[in-house]
Amino acid sequence: MGSKERFHWQSHNVRQSGVDDMVLLAKISEEAIVENLRKRFMDDFIFTYIGPVLISVNPFKQMPYFTDREIELYQGAAQYENPPHIYALTDNMYRNMLIDGENQCVIISGESGAGKTVAAKYIMGYISKVSGGGEKVQHVKDIILQSNPLLEAFGNAKTVRNNNSSRFGKYFEIQFSRGGEPDGGKISNFLLEKSRVVSQNECERNFHIYYQTDTYQVEGTDDRSDFHETMNAMQVIGIRGEDQQLVLQIVAGILHLGNISFREEGNYARVENADSLAFPAYLLGVDQERLNEKVTSRKMDSKWGGRSESITVTLNVEQAAYTRDALAKGLYARVFDFLVESINRAMQKPHEEYSVGVLDIYGFEIFQKNGFEQFCINFVNEKLQQIFIELTLKAEQEEYVQEGIKWTQIQYFNNKVVCDLIENKLNPPGIMSVLDDVCATMHATGEGADQTLLQKLQAAVGTHEHFNSWSSGFVIHHYAGKVSYDVNGFCERNRDVLFTDLIELMQSSEYGFIRMLFPEKLDSDKKGRPTTAGSKIKKQANDLVNTLMKCTPHYIRCIKPNETKKPRDWEESRVKHQVEYLGLKENIRVRRAGFAYRRLFHKFLQRYAILTPETWPSWRGDERQGVQHLLRSVNMDPDQYQMGRSKVFVKNPESLFLLEEMRERKFDSFARVIQKAWRRHVAIRKYEQMREEAASILYNFKERRRNSINRNFVGDYLGMEERPELRQFLAKRERVDFADSVTKYDRRFKPIKRDFILTPKYFYLIGREKVKKGPEKGQIKEVLKKKVELQAVSGVSLSTRQDDFFILHENDADNFLESIFKTELISLLCKRFEELTRSKLPLSFKDTLQFRVKKEGWGGGGTRNVTFVRGQGDVAALKAGGKTLTVSIGDGLPRNAKPTRKGTAQGRGGSRCPAPSRSAPPAPRGACRNGGPQISRGDGWAQRDTYRVPQKQTRGPPAAAPPARSAGHQPKARPPSQHNMDFLSVPDQGVAGCLWLVEGPAARQGRAFPWELCAEDLSWRKPQGHRPPTPPTDAVPKVPGHLKFSHQLQNFLKTSKP
Repeated sequence: MGSKERFHWQSHNVRQSGVDDMVLLAKISEEAIVENLRKRFMDDFIFTYIGPVLISVNPFKQMPYFTDREIELYQGAAQYENPPHIYALTDNMYRNMLIDGENQCVIISGESGAGKTVAAKYIMGYISKVSGGGEKVQHVKDIILQSNPLLEAFGNAKTVRNNNSSRFGKYFEIQFSRGGEPDGGKISNFLLEKSRVVSQNECERNFHIYYQTDTYQVEGTDDRSDFHETMNAMQVIGIRGEDQQLVLQIVAGILHLGNISFREEGNYARVENADSLAFPAYLLGVDQERLNEKVTSRKMDSKWGGRSESITVTLNVEQAAYTRDALAKGLYARVFDFLVESINRAMQKPHEEYSVGVLDIYGFEIFQKNGFEQFCINFVNEKLQQIFIELTLKAEQEEYVQEGIKWTQIQYFNNKVVCDLIENKLNPPGIMSVLDDVCATMHATGEGADQTLLQKLQAAVGTHEHFNSWSSGFVIHHYAGKVSYDVNGFCERNRDVLFTDLIELMQSSEYGFIRMLFPEKLDSDKKGRPTTAGSKIKKQANDLVNTLMKCTPHYIRCIKPNETKKPRDWEESRVKHQVEYLGLKENIRVRRAGFAYRRLFHKFLQRYAILTPETWPSWRGDERQGVQHLLRSVNMDPDQYQMGRSKVFVKNPESLFLLEEMRERKFDSFARVIQKAWRRHVAIRKYEQMREEAASILYNFKERRRNSINRNFVGDYLGMEERPELRQFLAKRERVDFADSVTKYDRRFKPIKRDFILTPKYFYLIGREKVKKGPEKGQIKEVLKKKVELQAVSGVSLSTRQDDFFILHENDADNFLESIFKTELISLLCKRFEELTRSKLPLSFKDTLQFRVKKEGWGGGGTRNVTFVRGQGDVAALKAGGKTLTVSIGDGLPRNAKPTRKGTAQGRGGSRCPAPSRSAPPAPRGACRNGGPQISRGDGWAQRDTYRVPQKQTRGPPAAAPPARSAGHQPKARPPSQHNMDFLSVPDQGVAGCLWLVEGPAARQGRAFPWELCAEDLSWRKPQGHRPPTPPTDAVPKVPGHLKFSHQLQNFLKTSKP
């Protein structure tokens, strides 16, 4: 699944493997379900849906689709948008918690080795990734994630069926703030299989912690690495260094207790080797003689005639071994409880808001020999199966009847009868009640009590249809199949009593940590029966069921495909058996015949009120009518939903997804409005600041243009995002600060178009040349003319007048350039230069400038001069002669002019067109050299159309039109730059000024008439501040071919006159 590209259930180019949701199976049978799961398993699709229930098949290998990419893909997506995945279920659960304000839980069930623990890890990992939060929240996330390796080290073990089998049950509640940030948590643990500490079945291991010093290798397990992870987890959780040391010391002490062996001496037990007591006594901080005494004798209380006295009884070998094992098991269980309590203490919060619970519990177990632990484990699994039946099969069908929905009953096996067989108190008493009675009345150990138990069970429940007895035990017909239990050891393990002698021994330890693990007050009177292991697990199981029933449940049904624990190995009969006892066929039938979604009227209205004006913000009237109005408004087919008495029922998931998608779009559109307003506000503030900073560079040094001093800065005037032909010269992800077409003048003062690009470290000059050979011969291609490090720029020279010329000085040669956006360009250049060099870029303001030209051939190189003189009007006139260029231009705004703040500039007449923003135009095209127009020197410049270049402004157009000139007698008036002006293509924001071309006699007389085109209503207006003469009859608007105006604006310009 993850090895392929992006998925979508509607996509035609994605290979399908079976069906994603088994509700869509053509035929509903166990064989069809197994075949569909097999197809998907073999194609590495391990997840499949049955409506909202997720089926997960253990692949016995690491799958590639649990990366950050998948987290991003599933976050916020509807279930149908992507293939089945545990991330989809987790995201749905997390979002429902936030939207509905209800606690959620996920019940992960399946037999041992089916992949439940790994599923729980992925759920916690996903929630940790998608939920936000600061430092405190991150600390809680770290504890949530680090609790896994710690509890696995002390609570998991290798069994014949699973290399990392959970030998305890845990219900992990992740607690959230109302904003969805994990800020607390709580773990409830139950039924640690502590008997594993003292004995294991063949080919099995003790708990992982005993092997994390590289003692015994298991394929796929790196114990040494896991040990470092365990110690790191203790550190993160906040367990002190000395307590960490003592935890390991106790683990080692338990190991050495196992070396104490006994021999019989006159029917009494004696320690075989006294030296074997020394090391465990040292590790546990107790006296060696006291340890010897407590494992070979026991203090007992006797009452005679209202008086009580204590007597010491010497134990036989069997009793001594039982006492030694009880101490080892008791120590280990209390250390485990301490670790769980440490995790809870590190995550606790004063009050609960929302929570997501993850139930990871040992799976159903059937071994060659099944004892008391398997009995308790299978009982808890039986209870979980009952929850699943209650909520997905029984409750759903009952709800349809209560709500008046037409329904045909679907039969299924209800395992409540098995739960009652085990846990009933009376009439008839259940197996656990009989077991507790035997333990309370029988004082013998070993077989005597166990045989009595067997006899009493036969008398109490012998006739039950799900119970059979045999010579050494009994058989229970569980939902997952028949399990034969060996009754040997049942009573001992159920008593689970740690004798007072051993508690006293541990309370005498020199280590405060060990004394803290045994807080009992032994001198207080004992009243009533001691709590048995069976009654504890029964209470814990029922408490767990009550907790789960208060949450909105989600289900993951895990399937183990083989016993070999190898990938791509499929055992048909094993999988079919699991499909049968998990009730998947009945689940599909109920889901197919029923409704995918049901909601109380008021909750439905609350969630989808935003879809219609009548229901937003709240519906006034009958809730039922409000729901019907809403469903009609979104055009949902009547056969897709039914109205119950208090709830609405939606049949197909697709109909629900339609509602969700529409809701998301509504919120998205509102969010965009808010974002747009905020970004506009930020951008205006930013560019106003940039404009003022740029103006301060030229302040008191250079005259400013009337129509540019207040314009907004845009930065990228070329649209670099859509110009790969220009982007190719830049580094990957190199940011563009400024990009525009400028005019570069060569040694003969010939103007050449160049694209000037400024980035944080370089500036680029890009030209265009005709390809001379090859398959692209004759085509015009972009060519990198220059790439210069900003540190190599030695200074910038400008005149004091209002022109747009400037010189960039470098080490080898200088660049004489002209740009109508020079102020923006130079201000950004100064800023970047200072960031790189920690010094100011030298700026020079003189009316006689000099620039060096590159040496070419004989007699090349040298310098060129540019002289600026006072002329008339705002348009620069150029006259080249020899090595000098004379630029004449009229007076601009005073050198101390500053931009006006927003809203302060008001023209005559009280209204003006809003200033335009520039869109990204393409590079200029046309008959030109390197993209630039041809201009000859001196009086013989080529005739061409004269046009006004509109500038972004807030203070109106220039004060007067330029005077008419006689063609051929004076240098022809030229615009500030032969510039690409696509930035006028913004009719939604309005255009100040106009692109006005004059043809015919008016053009030959060099006359231009500056009118304004307002794009708000597409009307011509007279410019503010002056009244020009009426245009001649042969003056018409013209749009140059390379400009891309909006279609409406183009048509208007071609057919309209002022």
